Amino acid sequence: MQLHLFGAQTSTGEALKRQLCSTHSVFPIFPYSRRNPSLLTADFRDPGAFHPGGEPSAPGLWISFGPIWLLAPFLERLALENPERLQGLRGVIACSSSSAITKRFAANRFDRELVARLTAAEDQLITTCRRLELSCRILRPTLIYGRVGPYVDRNLSRLIGLMRRLPLLPLPAHTGLRQPIHASQLAAVALELVSQFTTSGWDPQLPQRIALGGDSELSYVAMLRALQQSLPQTDPARRCRVLSLPPRLFYAAAYPLLLQSPRAFEAVLRMGSDLSGFTPVHQLLKAKPQPFPVLPLF
Repeated sequence: MQLHLFGAQTSTGEALKRQLCSTHSVFPIFPYSRRNPSLLTADFRDPGAFHPGGEPSAPGLWISFGPIWLLAPFLERLALENPERLQGLRGVIACSSSSAITKRFAANRFDRELVARLTAAEDQLITTCRRLELSCRILRPTLIYGRVGPYVDRNLSRLIGLMRRLPLLPLPAHTGLRQPIHASQLAAVALELVSQFTTSGWDPQLPQRIALGGDSELSYVAMLRALQQSLPQTDPARRCRVLSLPPRLFYAAAYPLLLQSPRAFEAVLRMGSDLSGFTPVHQLLKAKPQPFPVLPLF
């Protein structure tokens, strides 16, 4: 089975390549990039220029960590205009986002448009795969974090950067649960799906859209404190004090954000929401849970 990897220059794509190498996998992998001349070229916005690597007629599987709202029309246009380039394709594993679930009832327009873009792309991808008789699974990971090689997330790393600059970080006393997932864990799940697909096929009880999280559910405050404890003793972020404020006082102090940036204000409000309850990685891998945080971080 040939593996065609889109989004190779992401932390998750890099993790997948390293895991394949460490297991001495027999699957040949063809990584694609929009700009890196050392990799095969794939620009989701230019399907006509795409030429898949490997043997055209050999069975292949697409794994994409690129934007699903670009992947879905890319595949559809290829199917309509250049179907010969999909000759050996047997299935697609695509990465979406848990935001399709958690931001469904957002009040700000930006988040509502994001939900619409994600769900429309998922629907389009599933419809195209069904028409082409391809198997399809969509991963909806929650908060992705961690460094793999030269690539690092833009989520928790920003929080650490903030704590490095501030001596004090006020937060509401009661915060919701989070289920962050390391890039290497997400890659491991994708490879588990590859293994299933190439042996006995995907578990029929596995949903087509898999809401996926890490193995630990912890409050927003506990997540930040665990991050601090994982840093070297000399890291300035460890000196930042997390100050718990009464929720009413905290949200009242944040209210001016509503006038400046409704999106930022709603992000502050979500600190009190439980964004968890997703399928944990260890359940899919049938392995021992990995406590948060999984290293390396930065």
